[in-house]
Amino acid sequence: MISIREVSKTYPAGVAHSPGREPEITSAVDRLSLEVADGEIVVLLGSSGCGKTTTLKMINRLVMPSAGEIYVDGHNTQDIDPVQLRRGIGYVFQGIGLFPHWTVADNIAATPRLLGWDEDRIQSRVGELLERVGLDPAETRGRRPAELSGGQQQRVGVARALAAEAKLLLMDEPFGAVDPVTRDSLQQELIAMREQLDLTILLVTHDVTEALLLADRIAVMDRGRILQIDRPSELFAHPAHEIVERLLDMPRRQSLRVQEIIAGTAPSQSSRDAGADS
Repeated sequence: MISIREVSKTYPAGVAHSPGREPEITSAVDRLSLEVADGEIVVLLGSSGCGKTTTLKMINRLVMPSAGEIYVDGHNTQDIDPVQLRRGIGYVFQGIGLFPHWTVADNIAATPRLLGWDEDRIQSRVGELLERVGLDPAETRGRRPAELSGGQQQRVGVARALAAEAKLLLMDEPFGAVDPVTRDSLQQELIAMREQLDLTILLVTHDVTEALLLADRIAVMDRGRILQIDRPSELFAHPAHEIVERLLDMPRRQSLRVQEIIAGTAPSQSSRDAGADS
């Protein structure tokens, strides 16, 4: 579904230091290659500034690559009108990005209307998607985003991305702004929708646990490059880089700590403090 081939993105780092001298160049993405199979969930995982979001935005041409090629469903994205390309790809923004003056129904209907769907089909699709993301159509379709909770807004954002029946979904930190209970619910709904709708999903996150729970494969990025890509179990078993090992050590330690707490074998905070003092 997605083929990224030796793609780079560079930016001028600043003004030239002397007349006639070219400004320095900084690299956001450096000769990155990645294949995402039809129906797969791949997570781009890494710290802020590692190139995850830039990579995502180059797929739907919100950011133009400096070098390399990107193919979506076998077609070079450079050969497709960017507006048409984006209308065929679901995109869930970091920070939701709903139109505040539009109703929920109008937000979800935006792309189908641009595609010329008839109104009956649009309204049917709006109701179907609201139910699919766990919202009551009768209660929510006429409300404005400001009248919804953060979790409800995030659900509407996912519904909007799916509205035009896209089979490819790009998600940029989709659940970062919601509470843990809502986040877990949204993650479960995403997995269910992926299976029901045969979606291909490329998701950006810096949350290691979220990556482990959602991904068929995880691509760990640093400084614009993929350090390692594999199934979560293989990354745990055979980390190929110190950064990969360090990232995966955190959920391992947290899991052991939780198991100790449940079993009643974990030392109390006061005993740990006493041990530190001695």
